[in-house]
Amino acid sequence: MNTKQIAYILELAQVKNFNRAAENLFISQPTLTYQIKTVEDEIGFPLFDRSGKGAELTPAGIQFCTTLRNIRDELKLAIEQGQNFSSRYQTDIKIGLPLRSSIYFLPEAIESFEQEHSTVSITPHFLPFSETASFLKGEEDILFSMEHDIKHIPDIKIHSLFQSHIYLITEWTDPLSQKDRIQSTDLAGRILMVGGGSPPELRSVQQRVIYELNLPYFNSHNHETTLTNIASHKGVCLAPGFLNDHTDEFAWIPFDCEETISCVLCTKNNPPQITLEFVALLQKIYEEKRTFPL
Repeated sequence: MNTKQIAYILELAQVKNFNRAAENLFISQPTLTYQIKTVEDEIGFPLFDRSGKGAELTPAGIQFCTTLRNIRDELKLAIEQGQNFSSRYQTDIKIGLPLRSSIYFLPEAIESFEQEHSTVSITPHFLPFSETASFLKGEEDILFSMEHDIKHIPDIKIHSLFQSHIYLITEWTDPLSQKDRIQSTDLAGRILMVGGGSPPELRSVQQRVIYELNLPYFNSHNHETTLTNIASHKGVCLAPGFLNDHTDEFAWIPFDCEETISCVLCTKNNPPQITLEFVALLQKIYEEKRTFPL
């Protein structure tokens, strides 16, 4: 199966009509029919149920096309990246992180670094929280992580970046949003949202507050769900500062506790010197921005 055949299959899956798909692809209907049949013979199962009304994907065809779309998108990305490199860059440093706000000063670091190293590209890869598999396979050169998620993994080097403090997230209309600092007792009578994926330092604070104040609580699946729940007036939440996107949609008020969350950058042992230079630049920027709320 080739890239043209992938395009033919996906177009037919979209319009569900051989004549219309052939017109959109600027080929003849017999050519399209032949190419689809050729693929079906190659893979050993039918992709489409043909009828007088058109063509519908079979159950196996639905699954197959889902994979084909991912392949097409990955191929498009590979071509675009290759075009970038062929015209400008010689080296690429890939950095994995869950959210853009996780490394708030990443854009500043990229701009500064590429001014000094014009042939080096810095490419962010956005990964699920606590995802390390692609980094361990070598698909990223640098990985942002909370230290507790990564410290047990052998053969990597951990570079300290910053300590993230804990904040209370509320709506701006909430009276608590006007406070400069939140005490545990300020949460009396509130509903606290907690998440199973919270780091141990945050879980410790959550459990202490819930126990001391006998607070009602409920589980919120992830950070985006939590923000949606806050906007829906379902409760308030404690969260690490590195999740703050600084759009001012919600109030983030420092919470009075000693716990902080260690946020780090990870590389493989003995990475290229250019990778270590970028890590060092990020560390330098964060050291200079120590007064920035994290």
